[in-house]
Parts: sequence; structure tokens; C-alpha cells
Amino acid sequence: MFQNCKDLKIQHLNLLNSAKNHLAIDGCSGSRISNVYISSPENSPNTDGIDIASSSNVQILDSTIKTGDDCVAINGGSSFINITHVQCGPGHGISVGSLGSNGAHETVEEVHVSNCNLTNTMYGLRIKTWQGGSGYVRKIAFDQINVINVGIPIFIDQYYCNGGNNCGTSKRSGLQVSDVSFRGVTGTSSSRDAIKLICSRTIGCYNILMQGISIRPGLATCINAHGRAFQTVPALPCLSP
Repeated sequence: MFQNCKDLKIQHLNLLNSAKNHLAIDGCSGSRISNVYISSPENSPNTDGIDIASSSNVQILDSTIKTGDDCVAINGGSSFINITHVQCGPGHGISVGSLGSNGAHETVEEVHVSNCNLTNTMYGLRIKTWQGGSGYVRKIAFDQINVINVGIPIFIDQYYCNGGNNCGTSKRSGLQVSDVSFRGVTGTSSSRDAIKLICSRTIGCYNILMQGISIRPGLATCINAHGRAFQTVPALPCLSP
């Protein structure tokens, strides 16, 4: 774990079989992580590759991450995160969140993920927020992503609940998800769900853009999602053409 660092550089590092998450960045500014190789078994729980929290101006470049959980997880208080040329899989994909657990106020903005490959992952590109929290997720861009045999390649989940007894779906508050774009996401799904936009019935997701998406086979599911879709397979009738 690296805490409260400025202008941190991590490169040419191999991390194998961590008991939990492999690398954590917390409260840092101006971090550059490159040419890192992370590996743990697909069935190893909570073995995130790189966790980012309360940090800004973080770059993750030219790295390979194979884990039993998120390859990269971007948590509350983070902004201006750039992830490019990352090979992810197995694992749970690249995630924003989870955010808003136990009513927390959390924010994430200005995240750009580009030119990445996700192979044999449970999820692909995911935003996950709990009901009952507050704050926002905004200005998130996923560009030119290749997905191969991914369970749910595109997933916005505003009903995230990682077990426990507080998983109701009737809470009136939640984080606002807006200004999220998916461009040039292509490849294959290993389930019937290629795209799921499961937004809060009371809060909703706004200004969602899908452009140049081709994921087969699979269907698209929407709840209270608003935005535009162009040249998207499967079709997203919930978004305007």
C-alpha cells in the first residue's frame, strides 16, 4: 500500500498470489504505474489487482493483471484516472466502485479507460453503487476495449449489494451516475447479458453514450437509463438513436 504519496512511480514489478489485494494507492497525487505483472488464481477471493482510493492523476499503463476479483477498482474520492493498454483476465474486470455503502457520500470523476483487453472475466466495464448512498459518478469514458468471453461486458449496477442483510431496492437515495461513454467496445459475451444498465428507479442514469458497440451473443437490459446509442449491437431501445 502506498499512502499520501506525490509523484509516485511504480514500474517493472511482479506481484504473485497476494492474500488479498495486490497493490493499493490511497490519498496519492500524480502516480504512474507501468509494466506491472499481477497474478493470482481465478478462484481466490478479494484479490483485487490495483485498488485506487482518494487519489488523483493516476496512470496505469502497459500492464497485465490476472486475479480472482477486480483487475482495477476505482474507489471514492478519486479523479483523473487514466488506464490504457492493460490486459485483464481472469478476474472481475475494471470497476468504478463499489460506492455508497452504508449511506456513505462518495464521488468519482474523470476516468478514462482505453485500448484494453479483457479476457475470460466475470464482468467487463462496470460501475457499481449501493442504494442509500449519496454523491456522484461522472465523466467516465471507456474507449476501444476488446472483450473476449466476458460474463457481462458492460454493466452499470445501481443496486449493487455484496451480500449481507441490507440489500433492499426500495431506498430513495443513491449516487448520481452521469456523462458515461462507451465507444468501440467489441467482442464476445459468455452469458445472455451483453449489456446491463440497471439504474436506480428513483435516481436514474443520465447522458449515457453507446457508440460503435458490437458484442455477441447476448441481449441488452435497461432500467431508467437515459442517453444515446449509435451503431450498437445488441440494440438498446431505451437510449435514443
